[in-house]
Amino acid sequence: MTGTGGTAAGEKTSSVGLDGELVLDYVRRGSRTVLARSRSRSPWHLSPSMALDETGSACTFLLNPSGGLVGGDRLSLCATLGADAHAILSTPSANRVYRSLGEPSVQSVELTVGPGAILEWVPEVTIPFAGSRYRQTIHAALAPGATIVIWDAIASGRIARGERWSFTELSNEIRITTASGGSLLERGCLTPTSNEDGVGLAGGWDYVASLYLVNDQAGAEGWERMEESLSGVLADCSERVLGGVSQPAVPGVAVKVLARSAPDLDAVWQALWSVIRGQLWGFQVPALRRY
Repeated sequence: MTGTGGTAAGEKTSSVGLDGELVLDYVRRGSRTVLARSRSRSPWHLSPSMALDETGSACTFLLNPSGGLVGGDRLSLCATLGADAHAILSTPSANRVYRSLGEPSVQSVELTVGPGAILEWVPEVTIPFAGSRYRQTIHAALAPGATIVIWDAIASGRIARGERWSFTELSNEIRITTASGGSLLERGCLTPTSNEDGVGLAGGWDYVASLYLVNDQAGAEGWERMEESLSGVLADCSERVLGGVSQPAVPGVAVKVLARSAPDLDAVWQALWSVIRGQLWGFQVPALRRY
């Protein structure tokens, strides 16, 4: 979508895309988490939160009815969790980034997780179309006792159409800051010049994903057990994916995964998520109801 600086014929476009905003504030009420305050501006569409199981968590699907991001779109999302709240943020489908001749598509995410709160950021994969330009930042700030799970997956393109690594630019930054002031940072920029050039060892794969789990309460032994368990999942899936687990400078674990198909990526993600939820809280993975 475009906007123009005037109505005269032939006048140059002065603004392209949309400035979308989504604000979500969650609070704990009794045994349940509820969405206490929210607002949205197109192309974001507000979706009511729902309870998927008996854990008391609130699940919200992040909706962009326009079908994807075009050049010049600038979308911001701010989610805040109060003390002991538990929210799951996901998407009903993949995040599509369309071809752009100039302006990038930008998505900025700010996550604030209060004392004892749990936030699971688990959107579907981002698919950058050929010629697209995409910039994303995900910044999270954790209070004492807070836990965050961030799953961020990117496809090499529209694989069935032969658009492997044919986007123009993709930059991504994930920063998690703990209550003590420590931080975890992932920052990268891919600018393929022709197919697999410019993407390094990832060029032979079709999907790249990062998983971060940070919490200042589990303790060194707890993280050792978690690292061992997640490494076991990757070992069991070694014929389908390539991955590794490490402990970053902040209390938690970091996982990197490469996969050759969407089913393989989803299978390993579900297995990793199941281990995390089971080991930390004794929860099962919820059945995300996508409409």
